[in-house]
Amino acid sequence: MTGPETRFKNKLEKYLNSVGSWYIKYWAGSKYTKEGVPDVLACINGIFYGIELKSDTGRPKLLQLVNLRKIREAGGIGVLLYPDNFNGFVSFIKTKNPLWYQENVQMQDLWFERLNK
Repeated sequence: MTGPETRFKNKLEKYLNSVGSWYIKYWAGSKYTKEGVPDVLACINGIFYGIELKSDTGRPKLLQLVNLRKIREAGGIGVLLYPDNFNGFVSFIKTKNPLWYQENVQMQDLWFERLNK
């Protein structure tokens, strides 16, 4: 069975393959894995990305946002990715125009404030 989240993950993986990136789908929540790690860890054009995938109605967890922030603080790129901003993500990868990423970080900060009350 293929739901919207699986289709979105497959779309991202197809794109990552098309640009020759290295990536791994991280399965958190089991006995031997760490909670809050982004869904996809990738190296794209020599830059580390942590990508947390959400469905159209998905809500991030506070720990996921904390880890995306830690990735940014360590010099990587932490992305909260929804289907409706996928094209912006692709454009960001191609052009490195910081506007999309700045907006994505602002969205993460808003979620953080909302969840940290």
